[in-house]
Amino acid sequence: MFRNFMISLDHIRNGYLHTMVTSAFSHMSAGHLVSNMLGLYFFGQHLGRVFGPDVLLKLYFAGAISGSIFYLAYHAFLALQSKNRGTVAVDPSRIPGLGASGAVNAIMLLDIFLFPKSILLFDFIIPVPAILLGIYIIGKDMLRVIEGDTEVSGSAHLGGAAAAAIAWARVRRGRF
Repeated sequence: MFRNFMISLDHIRNGYLHTMVTSAFSHMSAGHLVSNMLGLYFFGQHLGRVFGPDVLLKLYFAGAISGSIFYLAYHAFLALQSKNRGTVAVDPSRIPGLGASGAVNAIMLLDIFLFPKSILLFDFIIPVPAILLGIYIIGKDMLRVIEGDTEVSGSAHLGGAAAAAIAWARVRRGRF
């Protein structure tokens, strides 16, 4: 599991490039899996109807890879910072990551970017315009990166957001 389904700088250096994708198919807990699959189900179902399953699958993989790239870049930055300061409690290049959050964020945010005025239920209760939920999701992930959250990878989530932004730009140009 560790070597084949978790992303880290060490794994990439050692040639385990496949973990850039396989990490999006592993989860830390049942709650982690359920939360990602709920997002995939609700937002993926809508995008699947609009664009078809092939596009949905491509977007999932683009979000997974983009999330992995952002995760690796952030941990490379952390490793460089800790090396320059001489304070290394845990080497950031060895910290593994896993989960479908980058891929699911790509799907969720593309749906939000395309349909910003639709009403979504925040925490399944509070109706809000999709654009506000999108701003909240991206803002929360930026805050996670700034604060150095070690439980949830805001960088991987932002990688998914970048994939969604690129897909949104391509849809707007008619090249999707």
